[in-house]
Amino acid sequence: MGQGEYSYTFPHRGLIAASALNRVDLELIFDSARAHLARNRTEDKKHPSLKGLTVINLFFEASTRTLASFEIAAKRLGADVVNFSAGNASLKKGESLADTANTLAAMQPDLLVVRHQSPGAAEFFQRTTGISTINAGDGANEHPTQALLDLFTLGEHLGDVGGKRIAIIGDILHSRVARSNVALLSLMNADIRLCGPASLLPADADRWGASVFHSVEAAIEGCDAVMVLRLQRERMSSGLIPSAREYAAIYGLDHARLSLANEGCIVMHPGPMNRGIEITSALADDTDISVILDQVEAGVAVRMAVLELLAGRGMQEMVP
Repeated sequence: MGQGEYSYTFPHRGLIAASALNRVDLELIFDSARAHLARNRTEDKKHPSLKGLTVINLFFEASTRTLASFEIAAKRLGADVVNFSAGNASLKKGESLADTANTLAAMQPDLLVVRHQSPGAAEFFQRTTGISTINAGDGANEHPTQALLDLFTLGEHLGDVGGKRIAIIGDILHSRVARSNVALLSLMNADIRLCGPASLLPADADRWGASVFHSVEAAIEGCDAVMVLRLQRERMSSGLIPSAREYAAIYGLDHARLSLANEGCIVMHPGPMNRGIEITSALADDTDISVILDQVEAGVAVRMAVLELLAGRGMQEMVP
């Protein structure tokens, strides 16, 4: 970008929703993430920009990838990290969410990372404590850092995402990943397609700013990237799909179906995968097509960038 007469400072005290970000915010995050990505591939991965700060990861839902990613990100930046899991939380003993929030705030952490089964939980923690909070997934509502790492990965492989055709296939109804991704992809002017059985599409999906499909073949045609979502059976009531086997036969992604996409189309998955249901192992492990592990690697770098910016320790100015 050329030199200008004004600068831009990251304006957010927390990251609750992807829809709160603008394109300059994304440039700040991604410029920092690229630097971290390069450093993370070297022997010396440490960058002590958060030295002296404390990050609390408060996860009321089970998580492997997201929790590990945030923990590694914070530790590589030199922060002290404390993980609280739902199994150990006082809520199990009857404590209110507000009391939990205020108790943690009294310990004087600098950043909270909250994952909870209820929409709005992360926003509640930030509002109650006044501490910068990152939403690591709140029910079926939002998962902004997942959408950021997905968009970052798309950009690294496809370049400018504007005008690119991207299909999101699977359990859209229960997917916070889909909602956050649509928000960011819409901001970047991508051509977005949502695909799944009618029972797994939100009633208002046609108002999300994306085209809606029930046929995988039709949705994939001409795509530059396909993002596959898992069936979130832990959130489902009975009867939403006939069976996992029938779902796989109709909506599962394999090499044959992907042949309808544009040459060079990449395949993504936020994990964890149900192999043989929403995606075949052969496709998931095809490193010429699948960028699933690239997403995981990008997640650490992107979360490092977000933590720095929210703490006021990152690259704070961009001159348009």
